[in-house]
Amino acid sequence: MGYDLSPFTHPSPPAVEAVTSDTSPNPLVRRMVSRDPEEFPRAATPLELLYDLCFVVAIAQAAFSLHHSISEGHGAEGAIGFGLVFFAVWWAWMGFAWFASAFDTDDPLYRLKVFVQIVGVLMLAAGVPRAFEGQDYSLITLGYTVMRVGLIAQWLRAARADRATRKTALRYAVGIACLQIGWLALLSVPSSQWIYGWMVLAPLELALPWWAEKAGQTNWNSHHIAERYGLLTIIVIGESVLAATLAIQSAIDLETIPGELVAIIASAPIILFAMWWLYFSRPGHAMLTSMRGAFLWGYGHYFIFAAAAAAGAGIAVLVDHATEHAHLSAFWAGQALAIPVSVYLLSIWAVHLRRCAAGKLEMNAYLLTSILVLLTPLTGAPTPAVAILLVMLTALTTKTSARLS
Repeated sequence: MGYDLSPFTHPSPPAVEAVTSDTSPNPLVRRMVSRDPEEFPRAATPLELLYDLCFVVAIAQAAFSLHHSISEGHGAEGAIGFGLVFFAVWWAWMGFAWFASAFDTDDPLYRLKVFVQIVGVLMLAAGVPRAFEGQDYSLITLGYTVMRVGLIAQWLRAARADRATRKTALRYAVGIACLQIGWLALLSVPSSQWIYGWMVLAPLELALPWWAEKAGQTNWNSHHIAERYGLLTIIVIGESVLAATLAIQSAIDLETIPGELVAIIASAPIILFAMWWLYFSRPGHAMLTSMRGAFLWGYGHYFIFAAAAAAGAGIAVLVDHATEHAHLSAFWAGQALAIPVSVYLLSIWAVHLRRCAAGKLEMNAYLLTSILVLLTPLTGAPTPAVAILLVMLTALTTKTSARLS
C-alpha cells in the first residue's frame, strides 16, 4: 500500500475562466481570473520568494524577542507575546499565499500591490520589539493594516474580473476590511485589555475564509500550496541556524569553552536537519484532497511554523545558559528547546501523519518521542539528548516511508 502521488483533483470547483496566457489587450494589466487548479508544474514565482524573504525579518524579530524574554526569566510572558505576534505574521502570509495560488497574474499592477504588502511586513517586523518590551501593538497593527489593505485591493480586482468567484472575492474583501477596522479600533483600548480584543478578532479572522469559500471555492493549486508551505518551513528552520551560529561565535569569544557549549555546537545542526527531514517525509500536496482537509492542514501549520522558530530561540537560550548569561535554571533552559521541539513533533503527527494514514508504529513513535523530548532536561545534557531522539525518529520514519512507497 503506497501513497497516492498523482496530481490533485480540486474538489468540485465552480465553472471558471482558467487563464494560462495573457489575453488582455493591455499587456501591463491582465484580467485577474481564476487560474487552472490542475496546472502542472506550478512553481513559486520570484515575487513569492521575495515576499517570503521579507517575512524572514519579522520571524527573526519574534524569535529574537522570545529568546531574550526566556533568558531574562520571563518565559511565560515571552511565549504569550510570541504567540500573538507570530499569529499576525503567519496569518498575513497565509492570506497572500492562498490568494496568489488562485489568482496570480504577475503583471505590474499585481506586483505593485504585493509591494504594498511587503512594506507592511517590514513595518510589522519593526514593531515586534515594542510589543514585547511594553505591550505596544500600535506599529504591528499599522503594519498589519498596510498588508491587509494590499490584499483587499487584490480581492477587489479579482471580484471585478472573475464572474465565477465574484461573490467569494467580495466576501473576502468586505470581511478583511471590517476586521481591520476592528484591529485599528483596538488601539484605543488600554494595553492591559488588548488581549481580550485579540481573543475576539483572531477567531473571526480564522472564520472568514470558511464563510467566504461557502459562496464558491477559489481555485488554489495543491502542488503550489504545498511548495509554498514547504519553502516557509525551510525559512523558519533556517532562522534557527542563527542560534547555532551564535553558539559557535560564543565559543570563539571564550578562552575556555564549557563542555555544555561544545554539546550545543555539535547537536544543534543535527536537531535542525532532523526537523527538516521529518517535515518533508510526506508529500504535502497528497494531503490537500478536500476543502475541509485544506483548512485543517493550512491552519495546523501555525504550530509547525511557530514551534520551528521557537526551537531556534531555545537553542539561543541554552547558549546563554552555557555562557552564564541566562537568569533561569538548567531545567528551564532545557525546556526552552524541549517544549517547541515536542510541539513541532505533535503538530507533524496531527497535520501530516494522521492524514497520510501512517502505520501505528510510526504514529506511536512520534507521540512517544514528543514525550521523551520533554524529559531531556532531566538528563543534564538536553541538546544532545534531543538530537539523539530526533535521529532515531528520523531513521524510523525514513525506513517506514521507503517501505510504503
